[in-house]
Amino acid sequence: MSVPGPPPPDGVLAGPPCSLEAGEPTLGLNDISPDEGLIEDLTVEDKAVEQLAEGLLSHYLPDLERSKQALQELTQNQVVLLDTLEQEISKFKECHSMLDINALFTEAKHYHAKLVNIRKEMLMLHEKTSKLKKRALKLQQKRQKEELEREQQREKEFEREKQLTAKPAKRT
Repeated sequence: MSVPGPPPPDGVLAGPPCSLEAGEPTLGLNDISPDEGLIEDLTVEDKAVEQLAEGLLSHYLPDLERSKQALQELTQNQVVLLDTLEQEISKFKECHSMLDINALFTEAKHYHAKLVNIRKEMLMLHEKTSKLKKRALKLQQKRQKEELEREQQREKEFEREKQLTAKPAKRT
């Protein structure tokens, strides 16, 4: 049995294969039994399969290699983009924390101003209380002095009355 040649393109009828010898009848599709020539066909088929596989690989392998390289490149670019994105996220978080820090500083300034006002009020109240204490002390001293003067005046009046009252004369 002979090895069949490559199949003709679709829709084109090919003549008898070149390997047919004279006098060998051409076989139709229904003339071959499925088991006939199986072992010989297997060896031929193995070679054909190898050749077809090599042809298929040689045809598609460069495209597959380019695709593989493009995918690797895309993966590397994706990693770079992810790193860049992480950096941008961290910068955004820093900016957000800076806003929080700015808010804290603003709040601290507000409370500092309140503390300064409270301190001024306390100093003013301290001054007022000191003045009031001095005034109260002066008033108390003034009252004591007036009371002492009144007491001395009463004593003088009492002595004067005592002297003015008539004394009975001593009978001797």
